[in-house]
Amino acid sequence: MIVWAGLVIPARAQTAVPPTENGAASPEHGGIVFTGSSIFQFWSHLTDQMAPLPVLKRAIPGAVTQDMLNRIGPLVLQYQPRIVVYYCGSNDISAGEDAAGIVRRTKQYVQVLQDKLPNTFFFYTSIQKAPEKRARWEVVEAVNQEMERYSHDAANVGYIDLNPVLFDRQNIRESLFLPDGLHFRPDSTAYREFSQIVKPILMKVWERGVGLPKSN
Repeated sequence: MIVWAGLVIPARAQTAVPPTENGAASPEHGGIVFTGSSIFQFWSHLTDQMAPLPVLKRAIPGAVTQDMLNRIGPLVLQYQPRIVVYYCGSNDISAGEDAAGIVRRTKQYVQVLQDKLPNTFFFYTSIQKAPEKRARWEVVEAVNQEMERYSHDAANVGYIDLNPVLFDRQNIRESLFLPDGLHFRPDSTAYREFSQIVKPILMKVWERGVGLPKSN
């Protein structure tokens, strides 16, 4: 079980997913899907903070990278998004997984996405160096560094580093976090600061036509 802001949420809970809607770009079709684990699921003001971009949140508290692979169809593919923003791997690290396995499954996810939706652009957001993972920060760094390198070599893949938000110079900003040392306090500025990094990147690529079919 996961406790966040006083709410108890079953780990790896199923997410109800409405059917795809046809038509112009919208949160439900041809927009931007934020998918992954609880860090995205608990981004309460995501829609407002990303406006006017058409964003849809499809994340599962407690999810690991294998869950993302298993559920890519209902969580992502059915919406035919132009852009996918992904956060997962944190729970794998907490469960003792090594960097190689996390990276392998994340790249498999990208491959499935590109096989099914070849025009869709994939943004990997860095696994966060939360206090709860302090003893395994070297694994966090190893995964992030490899995914950043991969983003330079692979087509339609980008990397967004959110870890600078968590640090004041060299010190972790403990006040952002709940007592679990993993999730953010509802009154913290973490998500607002994340949006200040993510939104300009998404606005730029959206306006440039990323994710649209390429003309001949």
